[in-house]
Amino acid sequence: MSKVARKPVEIPSGVECSLDGQSLKLKGSNGSFDYVIHDLVEISQNDNELSFKAKNDDRQGWAMAGTMRAITANMVTGVSTGFERKLELVGVGYRAKAQGNKLNLTLGFSHPIDYELPEGVTAETPSQTEIIIKGSDKQKVGQVAAEIRAYRPPEPYKGKGVRYAGEHIIRKEAKKK
Repeated sequence: MSKVARKPVEIPSGVECSLDGQSLKLKGSNGSFDYVIHDLVEISQNDNELSFKAKNDDRQGWAMAGTMRAITANMVTGVSTGFERKLELVGVGYRAKAQGNKLNLTLGFSHPIDYELPEGVTAETPSQTEIIIKGSDKQKVGQVAAEIRAYRPPEPYKGKGVRYAGEHIIRKEAKKK
């Protein structure tokens, strides 16, 4: 039995939840989600809690119940408070500027990079070397952060590049003579 699936998902005030068979609809201040729960999982709503369990009480059913519970918990958090990911630019001349749904990056290449943000994701640049990516979908926010980081991942000798806030880069020693 899945340890994750045993714990119910609490629905905070301000979030509307409707359950129609295997279809789950969540609506909150940061957006809305429509999601179809897997066929092996049984979902039930009691007051302001959603509980999950396997239909056939087999291993795969409980695994999917845990997965569906985790996805639902992320959706509830997304529509109520949202998710954010912070990136730092380290390097001489590395800059970022948010303009609408585009992010202009100068990362030491011969050309600037214009990154088009997907729908539902916003970016802020409190300073030229910080990027804050916000959205209600955890997967999209993480994917956008990973794509921006992939343009210039941190290198181990000088530590230059785009890194997540708080990420520790293991440094290598330079070549000896």
